[in-house]
Amino acid sequence: MNEQLVNKVRQCPSLPSMPAIALQVIELAQKEQADIAEIARIISKDPALSSRILRTVNSSFYGRSQSIGTISHALVILGLQSVKTLVLGFSLVSHLNKSRGKGFNHLVYWRRSVYAATAARALAGKLQLVHSEECFLAALLADIGMLMLDQVLGNQYSDIHAAVTNHEQLAEAEQQTLGMTHADTTKILAQQWKLPPVLAVPMACHHCPDSVTDPMLRRLTDVIWLAGRCADVFVDEHAEESIAAVRKFCLDKYQIPEVDCDAMLDEICKRTKEVASLFEVSISDATSYESILKKANETLVELTLQTQQQAATLEQQNIKLQVQATTDGLTGLANRAHFDRFLDEQFAAAARCAKPLSLLLLDVDHFKLVNDRQGHPVGDQVLSSLGRLLKSAARATDLAARYGGEEMTLVMPETARATAAAIAESIRRAIAAKPILCGDRPVPVTVSVGVATYEPKGPFREPAHLVKAADLAVYAAKHSGRNCVRVFLLKPGAASHAAA
Repeated sequence: MNEQLVNKVRQCPSLPSMPAIALQVIELAQKEQADIAEIARIISKDPALSSRILRTVNSSFYGRSQSIGTISHALVILGLQSVKTLVLGFSLVSHLNKSRGKGFNHLVYWRRSVYAATAARALAGKLQLVHSEECFLAALLADIGMLMLDQVLGNQYSDIHAAVTNHEQLAEAEQQTLGMTHADTTKILAQQWKLPPVLAVPMACHHCPDSVTDPMLRRLTDVIWLAGRCADVFVDEHAEESIAAVRKFCLDKYQIPEVDCDAMLDEICKRTKEVASLFEVSISDATSYESILKKANETLVELTLQTQQQAATLEQQNIKLQVQATTDGLTGLANRAHFDRFLDEQFAAAARCAKPLSLLLLDVDHFKLVNDRQGHPVGDQVLSSLGRLLKSAARATDLAARYGGEEMTLVMPETARATAAAIAESIRRAIAAKPILCGDRPVPVTVSVGVATYEPKGPFREPAHLVKAADLAVYAAKHSGRNCVRVFLLKPGAASHAAA
């Protein structure tokens, strides 16, 4: 954090202090046996504040069926927490609203704050959070750091605002330019006012909810972040991105479908008009969520299509990456890691289901001579051609892989020894029958093939035993003159050997 700027904020002569009446109410409310009559008496000392509180509790925002005529009555009917929140809110807003810097549009700032407060209370109610009043106040005051940065920096802060198009971009621009954000400044003020964590943490972390580790405070911080995005719907010139963000977060986080999310935004719009008048903030009666949504719908459709296209592109990229991670680049066959995983899985399945599992291991005869006499590029073309041939010979359930160097393998689930030997022989013949054309040069190639089969009552206990047996069969094929197939057999009481 920018310590120099932090000190400027703390030493700012216009740094707002907690109003005396709010401090007295907080102090009395924190006592185990709160004196309701005394709290009511303190609030009633300020006629303007008392009047605004009574107007608020009698408004449709609280939906009381009976009229409340005194602060004492309000404390009894609504509870101490609700009235304390209103005292803090009205007292602080009255003090803060006196600050009129030039760094940004203060009318838009207060409109957004009131929309966010109304949205936070509505969200808390919908999510059945007990701290709905705290959510209202935290959202109302979450961006007060903007007012202080405006006071301290003046035109520099104006330039930062001019460079961004929405509130979400503001924190990033502040961090890049100033080394801290308005949320960091809000945290300084919350500490100055000694606000409790239930208010201070959501206010300070509303741009980074993931940084909050306490589960209860994280839920409140998520609500304050979302409330801010709801507010953006009504103050941004182009609301489509905010609408899409609110819909997505509501669905992903709270399983609130789009139609219910839109109904909630409509209700927030209606309720905010009344709340705004209580805080003496001007909001046009003509503003409606329906008109905002109608204007944004065309762009929202485009955003939805872009999202779908991005998702499809991402899926294709993931598939491509998966193929690259499991494929040998030269031959197009499965790579060694993929082969090892597949063989382990199939060996376990064969043992579990008492089914055979066969393995073919192919070794190119005299491959070193091909490389030495005709060059490695020709050798690579030979391996690439053999890879295509082996892949075409594999059945849907088989896996053709490059085992290493000039060795290739074919894993054949549920395949008996005789069938595997026949397939191995057909592959050997196909390779020997036709030279591989490398440019205009035909290169005759043969392979030695070893076959090994796992059987339920056989000697193999793990995949490595099967691979070793196939390797021994290849060794036998090499010693039998090459260009042939040998099958690993183990006679009772005898050493292992490979037979034709």
